[in-house]
Amino acid sequence: MKNIAVFASGSGTNAENIIKYFSNRNSAKVTLVLTNKRNAYVLKRVEALKIDTVFFDREDFYAADKVLQYLLSCNIDFIVLAGFLWLVPGNIIEKYSGRIVNIHPALLPLYGGKGMYGDIVHKAVIESHDKESGITIHYVDNIYDNGSIIFQARCNVDSADTHESLAHKVHALEYEHFPRVIEEIVSQLPGS
Repeated sequence: MKNIAVFASGSGTNAENIIKYFSNRNSAKVTLVLTNKRNAYVLKRVEALKIDTVFFDREDFYAADKVLQYLLSCNIDFIVLAGFLWLVPGNIIEKYSGRIVNIHPALLPLYGGKGMYGDIVHKAVIESHDKESGITIHYVDNIYDNGSIIFQARCNVDSADTHESLAHKVHALEYEHFPRVIEEIVSQLPGS
């Protein structure tokens, strides 16, 4: 069984969904949630699910090897970014090459890059009068939202949509597809 670590910075709905999905699977399980925000609501969600959590700061993540060493000491096989906004440092990307995925709330390459997340993305889609949006699951590299695309799912953007209603549609796609795509990737890892 593979061990998954989830990095999250916000409310943690995707993290919770992924944890619950893997709670009754034999392929993998979420064993660790890491966050860079002490007051992130994901910590409350995860506490109720009895998953270990770790807080880290910029020093731990970028200047020291603390986060990488902790991942290795916990025998983490795969990393999922679920609402995590910091660029992953090179030492982690190198060690977990092809084993880190992110989900983006738009159809990359549109509306990607530093500072493009959550409602900012949905507002940009609405303001551009796009007819569709969706999700992109992609591998993580050393540039924001740049890694190879693994999967995309689409939804219509109606003329009456607001950024809130579009966010609701996109979240539904995230909850439906993200855990399944993670499972497909993890099941193909060596030793699975």
